[in-house]
Amino acid sequence: MKFPRRQFLHLAAGAAALPAMSHFAVAETYPARPITLVVPFTAGAGIDALARILGERLRMSLGQPVVVENIAGAGGSIGAGRAARAAGDGYVLVLGGLYTHVINSAIYNLQYDTVTDFEPVALVSMLPLLIVARKTMPADDLRGFINWIKANPDKASTATAGAGTPQHIAGVYFQNMTGARFQFVPYRGGLLQGLLAEQVDFIIDVADQSLSLVRAGRIKVYGVTANSRMDVAPDIPTVDEAGLPGFHISAWRAIWAAKGTPKVIIGKLNAAIVEALEDPITRSRITSTGQAIPRREEQTPEALSALQKAEIQKWWPIIKAANIKGE
Repeated sequence: MKFPRRQFLHLAAGAAALPAMSHFAVAETYPARPITLVVPFTAGAGIDALARILGERLRMSLGQPVVVENIAGAGGSIGAGRAARAAGDGYVLVLGGLYTHVINSAIYNLQYDTVTDFEPVALVSMLPLLIVARKTMPADDLRGFINWIKANPDKASTATAGAGTPQHIAGVYFQNMTGARFQFVPYRGGLLQGLLAEQVDFIIDVADQSLSLVRAGRIKVYGVTANSRMDVAPDIPTVDEAGLPGFHISAWRAIWAAKGTPKVIIGKLNAAIVEALEDPITRSRITSTGQAIPRREEQTPEALSALQKAEIQKWWPIIKAANIKGE
C-alpha cells in the first residue's frame, strides 16, 4: 500500500515521537506496581533493618509497596549484580554503600561496573565505626591502646567479617596510620561474640552492631571514626579528639537504580527518600542505631555520585597496596 508523501511524513513523524511519548507516559505513571529494594546481605543485618525502615515510609510517599529482597553473597556483589542487570525502569533498586559500590570493585572481578552500571538516587545514612576492645584490655583510652599494640607487635588480634569487609579495610588503614602490627582473624559471623569471649583483642566495627554492647558496659570503646561525635552517644570521643586525627571511615549507605533509569523517575525516588528522611519518626528509628542522616545537600544524586568517586580515590590505593582479594 502506498501513501501520499504528506501522509507518509505525518505517519513517520508520529512514529518518531512514540518512544518519547511512551517514555514520558511511563515516567508520569511511575510507580504503577510494587518496587523491589535489593539488600545484598542476609536478613537481620543492620543494613536490612535500614531497608525495612525506609521501605515502610517510602510506601506512604510512592503509593506502592517496597518489597525488600535479600540476596547475600560475595560481599554484597551478587545482590548488587542483580540490580545492575535489572531493567532501567525504577522497579528494582539496591541499598548498598561503601562495601558494594567502592570496595568490591577493587577486590572482586565483577561482571558489572559499580559506577557506570547504576544511576545514583540518594545517600540515606552515614554509619561511623567504633574502635572497641575486650573489657579486660589494660588501656583506657585510644593513645594508651595504640601504645599497647605497639608494645606487643603481632600478638594483638582483630576480628573481621572476611577479606575486604569494612572491619578489614579499617584495620589495614589503622595499621597504616599508626605503624602498629596485629593479626586479622576472619569470622563468618559472630564477630562481637568473639570479642566478648576474648578470642580477639579488638574490632573496628560498624556502630549499629557494637553500640549496644558499649552501652551495656560489656566492651571498651576508644573512639568513633568520624569528625563529630554521635548524637546518640555523645560521650564517645572522636578519633581526632582521642589521638588519631584523620582516621575517618564511614560505612555509608545509599540507594541506586539500574543504568538508564529516566531522570524523572530518579527525581521521584529521590524526592520520596528526602521526604522519608525528614520524617521525625523515621529519622529517630535510623539514628537510634548510631547512624547519622546526611545533610539535605548530601542527599542529591549528584552528591552521591561525587561521594562514591571520592571514596574510590581514597580506598582503592589502600586496598591494592595491601593486596586484598575477595573470598
